[in-house]
Amino acid sequence: MEQKILPASSTLKEFERFLQSSFEIGVFLDMHIAQLKNINLMAKQSGKKMIYHVDLIHGIKNDEYATEYICQEFKPYGLISTKASVIQKAKQKGVIAVQRIFLIDSHALEKSYKLIEKTQPDYLEVLPGAMPRMITEVKERVKTPIFAGGLIRTPEEVQNALNAGASAITTSKRELWDLFGN
Repeated sequence: MEQKILPASSTLKEFERFLQSSFEIGVFLDMHIAQLKNINLMAKQSGKKMIYHVDLIHGIKNDEYATEYICQEFKPYGLISTKASVIQKAKQKGVIAVQRIFLIDSHALEKSYKLIEKTQPDYLEVLPGAMPRMITEVKERVKTPIFAGGLIRTPEEVQNALNAGASAITTSKRELWDLFGN
């Protein structure tokens, strides 16, 4: 992926700022199902490609049925989820599938590796992304491109994650959008 920063929005105000940016691809994290139609329309009118975090769309279950509905109705660029069924359905529908994993401890990491083997996502989103050593370890183990997200607060942390092997950074920190804008 050429775009190194994936601006993440949780509010319409942040989303509108993304729409005015030079970035092509963005992430919408936290919304209500009733907002999805309008957000999707606004993105398409602005020529933007959206990745929606299915687990954070309130009012709809994060399962394969909701995924199928979102893919058919809104044709997103990609979907993020921690759920295997969402990742598999997104892939089936030809949508970029981003498996979100949390670096909590060794047991959780091993469990994530098994899940990744099963789902074969297009990308992983590793949280927290402010752990370059772990980004390198995960990338070497799974050979899947990585988005680093969570707790990345400085330009140096962005660079460290990219140097460790992340393809891109997902961040809601607007200062980083400005610094690394296309």
